Amino acid sequence: MSERQGEVVIIPFLRDDTRGAVTVTLDCVDDPAAIGKHPSAHGFPCCTAAVDYPGKGYRSLFGWVQLVRSTDNSSAGAAFDMDPFYLFEDAPAPYAFFGINPTLFDAPSRAERVPLTWTAHSYLAWTPMDEVGRRVLPLAGFSWGFDIDSGRRITLHEVQALTTVDWDAHLPYLGASYPGWAFDTWQPRQ
Repeated sequence: MSERQGEVVIIPFLRDDTRGAVTVTLDCVDDPAAIGKHPSAHGFPCCTAAVDYPGKGYRSLFGWVQLVRSTDNSSAGAAFDMDPFYLFEDAPAPYAFFGINPTLFDAPSRAERVPLTWTAHSYLAWTPMDEVGRRVLPLAGFSWGFDIDSGRRITLHEVQALTTVDWDAHLPYLGASYPGWAFDTWQPRQ
């Protein structure tokens, strides 16, 4: 059984004095096969974050950095870990998705429904191409996730916009995890 369905949140951002927005849609999975998941994913969350930005070509290259804190991760929920797209989890880049106005898509699930708390911090960022080094400059971020209670019920967390404080708290971990990259503090401009 799942609670909460069909939440949509729009988060504005500014890059190069041009406005864009991220539209986050959080739903419960009602047809796992339709999104390429096993039937056990029924009722788990499905998050889609679409980028709307009028820049063209390289001016619309963005990436998604996603970190997850879960009671079944390496720290038993005490800290966030990187959440790379599983096909590229050994890639030496912090982006889970990267491209022209890339869409973040994630549908976390577990084969067994045992008590669990799972929280993602998802950040839209960009990397300047006219520099020698590789830098990640955050533009927008949001938190989302789910809980499984002792009755095996799944409850989705409300989507919430993240702040500079949230991003900056991840900087030591990001720098240690990707030493070939620089991670800027977040300078939001609206």
